[in-house]
Amino acid sequence: MNKRILLVEDEWKLRRIAADFLKRENFNVIEAEDGEEALNFIISQKFDLIILDLMLPKINGWELLKEVRSKDSTIPVIMLTARGSEEDILKGYEMKADEYIVKPVSMKVLVAKVKAFLRIHSLGEIITFGDITINTDTRDIKMNGSPLDLSQKEYELLLFFIKNKGQVLSRDRIITSLWGYDYDGDIRAVDSQIKRIRKKLEGKYIKTIRGAGYKLEEE
Repeated sequence: MNKRILLVEDEWKLRRIAADFLKRENFNVIEAEDGEEALNFIISQKFDLIILDLMLPKINGWELLKEVRSKDSTIPVIMLTARGSEEDILKGYEMKADEYIVKPVSMKVLVAKVKAFLRIHSLGEIITFGDITINTDTRDIKMNGSPLDLSQKEYELLLFFIKNKGQVLSRDRIITSLWGYDYDGDIRAVDSQIKRIRKKLEGKYIKTIRGAGYKLEEE
């Protein structure tokens, strides 16, 4: 199956040229000309990689990147923008962009970077904790060899716990890592998510540390 790439660029000529180069390599390219259209695609569809401009009509690239990372912490995101200041580049990486490319750029170089990120991403990673096994590429989760059905956010939360096993994680840290700095919802959303995960894990592994947060530890 061809890899699906979301190309978000408001400059029509550049978008068409980039899309044509990617399509020649048999990528399935979905184009968005503004932030609002891109956000609709991100919410409703699944992509293997996103190429994202910063200066977009309606919703800018920073806001879109926040939205992407709130939903999927693993999908490769390449920022492709005319903004090349050190401050912007550092901000891009701090917001968990995988690559930051300043225009103008050779289309051959862009395609090569896309291939490299997809090659790395497709290798996936097998993570184990206790009797839990997670394939980060396919997102298959098993417990004692049986499939575990988790929502997207439950998956991200469990993976976050496993990667930080043994550490006490406060609600604030969890919210910042998974929902973003600008989250203004109910902090108890964390408790609700953890309650559901605990039930699916048969009450194992996630411990409440009174007054501090939660910790993942083996039985």
